[in-house]
Amino acid sequence: MNNDTRPPRTFKGLLRWATTPPQAWGVYLLAIILVWLISFYAGSLKPKKAPEASPPAVTAPRS
Repeated sequence: MNNDTRPPRTFKGLLRWATTPPQAWGVYLLAIILVWLISFYAGSLKPKKAPEASPPAVTAPRS
């Protein structure tokens, strides 16, 4: 039987692990790549076509 006395994993523990020096470089690099990929994807999307602008209706007679 193994006596495991480690505390359960929490978000605070994960944050502490991710901000220690060796892992922090990897997390930072991963974040930069993720931001680049999202911006590249957003830039490659085609914009929606605007509805055709029709000439305004004439409401007053010309003089």
